[in-house]
Amino acid sequence: MSGQFLTPDGPIDIPERVLVVVAHPDDIDFGVAGTVAELTKAGSHVAYCLVTSGEAGEDDMTVSSEELAALRESEQTAAANEVGVTSLHWLRHADGMVEANLALRRDISRVIRIEKPDVVITQSPERNYDSVYGSHPDHIETAEATLRAVYPDARNPRAFTAELLDEGFEPHAVANVWIAHVDQTLFVDITASFEAKLRALRSHQSQVAKRDEEFDLEKVMRQWGERISAAAAKKNVEHFDGNGETLDPANTLAEGFRVLNTA
Repeated sequence: MSGQFLTPDGPIDIPERVLVVVAHPDDIDFGVAGTVAELTKAGSHVAYCLVTSGEAGEDDMTVSSEELAALRESEQTAAANEVGVTSLHWLRHADGMVEANLALRRDISRVIRIEKPDVVITQSPERNYDSVYGSHPDHIETAEATLRAVYPDARNPRAFTAELLDEGFEPHAVANVWIAHVDQTLFVDITASFEAKLRALRSHQSQVAKRDEEFDLEKVMRQWGERISAAAAKKNVEHFDGNGETLDPANTLAEGFRVLNTA
């Protein structure tokens, strides 16, 4: 299993505890659900932290924000089950108005202190000038707040003392952050978990049903995975199966991350 989590310098150890922090329901499943499936299969405890409930993710104004939030939380819970995750934390900040402010840093720090992860997985705090969808302000703000929560807030007993330490949430230092989709230094073979990723993604029917009709969602997700696998090959990550066998990147699907040492 260790051979499926590879860097240009070789495999890494599988973390025992992982926390995934994202802005919206479905962000995980579009981006990193294959990795989550591989982690849970390897025995990692994985928890999710959702900053919003996705109540702004529908143009039909006949559906109330409260109804949409409840629906999307239900969809995300079902999606999480598809990849072996049952621990979900909902922060319920306003969808479309996320800010990397002290309140969000405090709330993410609380979840970090509860879950005590070895690794936090989050979105990119950098704007992607090639993709407006990849640069949603909520994603950028969530990622920035997460990095600030990892260091210094979650480990600092003097950060948010009244709300955290005085309530019994002891400081916790996260060893590494995996940032999705930027300058990738870690590649995860998700070929075996791709079907689980696709089931998780399709759990978000309010978001993907129309897209699935307009274009082949499975085909698009396979293309994403193939591109990341090809990028891994270019960085001399030439095999994923842990048995020393070189695999054809065109027949391998991957997800990629930039690893940030935060110990």
